[in-house]
Amino acid sequence: MTTQRPARVVVLGGGFGGVSAARALDDSRVHVTIVDRQNYHLFQPMLYEVATAALSSTEIATAIRGMFRSQRNVEVQLAEVTSIDVNQRQVRMLDGRSIDYDYLICALGLQTHYFGNDEWAPYAPGLKTIDDALEIRRRVLIAFELAEAEADPVKRNQLMTFVIVGGGPTGVELAGAIAEIARYTLRKDFRRINPADAKILLLEGGPRILPSYPPELSERAKRDLTRLGVDVRLDTMVQAIRREAVVAGGWVIPARTVIWAAGTRANPVLASLGAAQDRMGRVVVEPDGSVPGHPEVFVIGDAAHVADRKYGALPGVAQVAMQMGRHAARCIKADLDGRPRGAFHYWDKGQLAVIGRGHAVADIGRWHFGGFLAWFIWAFVHIFFLIGFRNRVVTMLDWAWSYVSYQRGSRIITGTTPPARPAPVAPPVSTPTPAQGTPLRA
Repeated sequence: MTTQRPARVVVLGGGFGGVSAARALDDSRVHVTIVDRQNYHLFQPMLYEVATAALSSTEIATAIRGMFRSQRNVEVQLAEVTSIDVNQRQVRMLDGRSIDYDYLICALGLQTHYFGNDEWAPYAPGLKTIDDALEIRRRVLIAFELAEAEADPVKRNQLMTFVIVGGGPTGVELAGAIAEIARYTLRKDFRRINPADAKILLLEGGPRILPSYPPELSERAKRDLTRLGVDVRLDTMVQAIRREAVVAGGWVIPARTVIWAAGTRANPVLASLGAAQDRMGRVVVEPDGSVPGHPEVFVIGDAAHVADRKYGALPGVAQVAMQMGRHAARCIKADLDGRPRGAFHYWDKGQLAVIGRGHAVADIGRWHFGGFLAWFIWAFVHIFFLIGFRNRVVTMLDWAWSYVSYQRGSRIITGTTPPARPAPVAPPVSTPTPAQGTPLRA
């Protein structure tokens, strides 16, 4: 830079990548502006814990401003980005404002993707935000409440059937957690239904769940889910999702609660960069993480397509985003120092997926294992990376209590409550009529 003013670095997104980049830019030669449409940083790997009533939202989120109160060269703006003008070096926002930049770091993450079937969204919410998690929690808990008051055994069975679409880590974790809620957490709470009679179905369109993991861990995860009572259906593509049923694999599955964990795509704002994108909308970046033809623009984390020998393209996990964020900061400092940039190299620390209480699978280098040890490592790693001392302590205590007692402390139903039902209350029952699905016929 030839001017005396600090270089203006704009960071889009306050997730793992954006926060890591901004922290690494603690340098008087740069002024950092973080732009996010939410005022909090979300620890997304534990979002399913909020959706299944194990944790409250405040335990996995913290205010972005509070994180940077001591870093004087950082400011935070609450705004929604609508487009990026790489020629004018401007970021434009929904409220009409614009921000000029010398360097831009795009850490916009991924969104839920229904593969052209957006009409399914009202019936099958995804899990990407706190609002999504609270809505899923509300639907799961209300389903049991309505089943308690339902006289018709067929409708009761429909209410107590939960379908999760997608066998990746999110789908697996949700299926295991809902099964534990039904079989342990709620087992003494109702008088007219037995929550353990709930049906939990995990639908995966491919030949195995957790496809990014080694095959033996996929099989172990399937066994653990089956042990919890989850019906895992492989090679089962969803054809339609309706208000009261899912059509998949030639079957109509009556279900009122459906959760979508099958697809994601990059933020549409990235298209305004004019760069090549993959089928998920991720920007194909240079070896240093910059956009081809625009070395001042970096795309990091979930929004970037980075070629990798093991994965094909690096997965959208926190470690990738954090490492790319720090690398983008190093590249900017190298420019200011007049040094050459280096290429980004990912240090693969492995991947972990939790199946249920005391069960997880771990793919860490040459070690592939499951069981309590994998679960313990998963718990330690996730608590360690939580932002803030209070979050770590509270989460650790909540988990310890939940592990000992099988209870979940965040079972408050928020949002719209179910309407009053004029139908007579059913007498106590022990087992609802089984009706997991019927063949699809013309």
